[in-house]
Amino acid sequence: MTTVIAGITIPDSALAAEATELVRDATDDLLFHHSRRVFLFGSLQGRRLGLTADPELLYVGAMFHDLGLTEKHRGATQRFELDGADEARRFLESHGVPEDSVRKVWEGIALHTTPEVPWRLEPEVALVTAGVETDVLGIGRDKLAESDLAAVVAAHPRPDFKRRIIQAFADGFRHRPDSTFGTVNADVLEHVDPAYRHIDFVEVILRNDWPE
Repeated sequence: MTTVIAGITIPDSALAAEATELVRDATDDLLFHHSRRVFLFGSLQGRRLGLTADPELLYVGAMFHDLGLTEKHRGATQRFELDGADEARRFLESHGVPEDSVRKVWEGIALHTTPEVPWRLEPEVALVTAGVETDVLGIGRDKLAESDLAAVVAAHPRPDFKRRIIQAFADGFRHRPDSTFGTVNADVLEHVDPAYRHIDFVEVILRNDWPE
């Protein structure tokens, strides 16, 4: 059965259904509902901005974007965004998806916490970031109709979301603190882990092996 929320159709292809099942199996309600909202809010922002993405690719990007926070898919060293992006690549390649489409999904996930850059790339990349920014940071929320916001949240609730998503971030990369260097993720650990000390970029420059 086709599902339409706030005028946005959830892709119901075999690929999308399998992606949903994979993510549902790996995540809790917090990350599952957040990922669906990212797709819906990204699609709504795209509609507002005149950006048209392949809905199936955008859906996979949105659904996999936080997979690297989960116990099943997170690694030990690299950024969590790369864990999700790499898993999406494996998933899409196993279904014979063309490389250019795989690249768009990979970049959409890998760059979704990198300010500004995704907006210069294809809609499949930019709109993952748009959805994340709307749901997590509230950026662009005021540009969407209240009725659409209500419809999305009714379908995919966000109880105590702000506190819980911060904790989910911390749980996803507390064991690999160096992976947060140069990213917004360092802010999370500074707030929740008293023992965390971020790598200082200036100190890296000043203390490296070059004599001057």
